[in-house]
Amino acid sequence: MRKTLTVLALTALIALPVAANSYAEKDIVETAAEAGSFTTLVAAVQAAGLAEALKGDGPFTVFAPTDEAFAKLPEGTVESLLQPENLDRLQAILKYHVIGAQVMAASVTDGLEADTLNGESLSFSITENGASVSGAKIVATDVAASNGVIHVIDTVLIPSE
Repeated sequence: MRKTLTVLALTALIALPVAANSYAEKDIVETAAEAGSFTTLVAAVQAAGLAEALKGDGPFTVFAPTDEAFAKLPEGTVESLLQPENLDRLQAILKYHVIGAQVMAASVTDGLEADTLNGESLSFSITENGASVSGAKIVATDVAASNGVIHVIDTVLIPSE
């Protein structure tokens, strides 16, 4: 039996209440931009017109691919996605990295699934080698922002077409 995590069910699994991030002064986008290792992600979010949404009240959980993760994509992929004619695809990819609730690392269990803002689900795996989300290794967790949390991943997640 698969465990599925929906936005409504997320609130029961949150290890810390959303108010726990009230000490964080910067939102998801500002936190990612300030970190310095998410320049491609921040540029893509801005190009897709999603920055204002991710600066909203939230809460959000963002699985943030590093610049190195974007560099692993086939040559020309990022440039192509940033073209205006590919806006819908870029938005779908970026929304696939976001859950519309705050999910702290302690709340995740092996086999758990969570619905993303693009309507598809992410699946979590926890092994002796660490945690992953839909095949991407989670390399850092629980980076607090005023409107949610960021978990750093080593691979760009690509939803089905």
